[in-house]
Amino acid sequence: MSKTIKGKVFVLDDNIDTDQIIPAEYLTLVPSKPDEYEKLGSYAMIGLPDRYDRFIPEGESKTIYSIIIAGENFGCGSSREHAPIALGAAGLDAVVAQSYARIFFRNCTATGELYPWESVDCLVDRFKTGEEATIDFDNNLIINETTGETFALKSLGDVRPVIDAGGLFDYARLTGMIPTRV
Repeated sequence: MSKTIKGKVFVLDDNIDTDQIIPAEYLTLVPSKPDEYEKLGSYAMIGLPDRYDRFIPEGESKTIYSIIIAGENFGCGSSREHAPIALGAAGLDAVVAQSYARIFFRNCTATGELYPWESVDCLVDRFKTGEEATIDFDNNLIINETTGETFALKSLGDVRPVIDAGGLFDYARLTGMIPTRV
């Protein structure tokens, strides 16, 4: 059976930086502590400008969105592993962007928190926040379920099994590169 992600989309412009994803004041939270992981998720996207809808509904700790649709250079700015972790902790499954800052893409892979898909074409004008979408992993497609349009995505390639495993260390354990935890 083909792997898919289905859910509501949250649409963003170009150059969404890590300070907008998770402001520096929340970097003292330790993601390996379950209560702090949850708090980190509740602050995801709190640094966005007011022109955007709230990513986390008022009074909630999780987002209603499964997929972010973004323009170019998503995750630019400071190198912070907390950025993809905050998005994953908030309940997000994937980002579909026209391009990424390299360090954000690598941090998505290393942490295994979410799938960083690259779109073949710019999709920010093809989706509206709140519309339903499906990502089809086997065919490298995203379908706007509201309009019926289908768009090509670039293959995740070698990063997919790493993210599927839960991140770099889990993948290394799974493949025998490092010992399994006792």
